[in-house]
Amino acid sequence: MSDPKSQQTPVEVSVEDLFKSFGDHSVLAGVRLRICRGETIAIVGPSGCGKTVLLKHIMGTLAPDRGVVRVADHERPGSPLLNLADLSEDEMDEIRIHWAVVFQRNALFGGTVFENLALWPREVKRLSDDQIKPLAMKALADVGLDPDQLLAVKREALSGGMAKRVAIARALVMSPLLILYDEPTSGLDPVTGAQIHDLIARTHASPTDQGIARTTIIVTHDTELLRRLRPRVVMMSEGRIYFDGTFEQFIQSDLSLIRPYVQQMPLLHGRRHE
Repeated sequence: MSDPKSQQTPVEVSVEDLFKSFGDHSVLAGVRLRICRGETIAIVGPSGCGKTVLLKHIMGTLAPDRGVVRVADHERPGSPLLNLADLSEDEMDEIRIHWAVVFQRNALFGGTVFENLALWPREVKRLSDDQIKPLAMKALADVGLDPDQLLAVKREALSGGMAKRVAIARALVMSPLLILYDEPTSGLDPVTGAQIHDLIARTHASPTDQGIARTTIIVTHDTELLRRLRPRVVMMSEGRIYFDGTFEQFIQSDLSLIRPYVQQMPLLHGRRHE
């Protein structure tokens, strides 16, 4: 099922006939996917279906056995799509300037909140700490944290929910055009998870320095995230795209793999209000 928006807006990511195996185990078996600029897309499916492997190919951290991944290069006029396989490491670094990744386990390192937020602006944009500090303070405020209280706090002192917010703030410091989330609510309680859902939505809608619409890709098992964010939903099964459509099409589908997801949504909604 193709997305009608793909005919109207620029493409941010294009995946064409992607295959990947590890030994004798086939993980991706001909994935085709076009993600348009400004979309929020959730990639769902059972464990082992290839969601995270697909995300790693989009990030360029895995190379396909066959097939092509093309991404928009916002360093060039018109943001042309480039084949990741053709790029040098330096060229990849230029593209990644406009990306941010929020990992399942946050990937915060030991040190203060400020040191975590300052890492990529120092390394990638060569900014000084004096230049970074106002960016870090704004990013923390944007995710609902008090920068005056948190900048000097050590990573170890953060709760799970606060660490996730700091991880998203670290992404926002770079004003990314593409944000990739890997299981952003994994291990969080329902109330904190709902706060992260709202934060992902606000982050997606917030303006970028370049004035270009932000694109959000989320790998998730969280059916409540689907219900609250109503993204375009891509379901994978056995290394292929099983469903690709709007949230409304997803919840109305009679496909056998989708029904268990849809049946969980009112149940979770009821628990939230209890």
